[in-house]
Amino acid sequence: GLALRQAYMAVAGGFIDVAVVGGAEKMTDVSDSESAHTLSMGADEEWESQQGATFASLHAMMAQAHMTEFGTTREMLSAVASKNHSHAALNPQAQFPFPIKPEAVSGSGLVSDPLRMLDCAPQSDGGAAVVLCASDRAKEFSKKPVSIIGSGQASDTLSLHHRASLSRMPAIGVAAERAFEHAGRKATDVSVAEIHDNFTISELIALEEIGLAERGAAGQLTLDGATALGGAIPVNTGGGLKARGHPPGATGVAQAVEIVQQLRGTAGERQVKGATLGLLENHGGTGATAVV
Repeated sequence: GLALRQAYMAVAGGFIDVAVVGGAEKMTDVSDSESAHTLSMGADEEWESQQGATFASLHAMMAQAHMTEFGTTREMLSAVASKNHSHAALNPQAQFPFPIKPEAVSGSGLVSDPLRMLDCAPQSDGGAAVVLCASDRAKEFSKKPVSIIGSGQASDTLSLHHRASLSRMPAIGVAAERAFEHAGRKATDVSVAEIHDNFTISELIALEEIGLAERGAAGQLTLDGATALGGAIPVNTGGGLKARGHPPGATGVAQAVEIVQQLRGTAGERQVKGATLGLLENHGGTGATAVV
């Protein structure tokens, strides 16, 4: 409700040809098992969730495949979570606005090997909203309007076992290719990115699918600090799903809010200097559908 009120206030009552797009989720009104069951509807019901597979175990298989194929390490996964928490420490809207050390991630409770508790996004309540309108009207509502110059969407098989590779999410790559073509830009033009990191392995695979990292190289880039604030391509500057929080119905819109703040130069301590082009990637399930 607060997010929507703030959005409405931004347009000062002028609603002709203007859309306010909001998303919200309240996950804590039910038990962990109930919310996990609801979320599992994003997986294949017949072949996965009804057979006992959870999103954690499905992503654990993806992580093991990535480790086997590319030499991705436990330290690389931990670096993703630690980096996103360090960003969240600068975000007053984050659910977990404090840093954690990589060793804490590696030593947290095992959920599904190799994924540990601190590899996983939390249960979250939250809401977010954005105002959309035609470009020629945008300056009526904001001194620093942000333009959407390209978008892409793609779908893949719902079940993980039907895909050619467990270490990839091809729908993300196709969506990114379409978005870059639409925008007339390429991955090297991106200043800042918001990536769907419901599990640490998701961020690594998505970076590779989008082309922000070479295949198999996202883990080392993260270890080297390239995806942190001050790095070559800052990723999840608001903390990501991992630390900002993951209320599923609001997550994609919250990513847009973070990118808009970065491009307007209003992100405070987590501001990426000179940010001119932002990218956001959101996907469902284990990558059965993706939007860039």
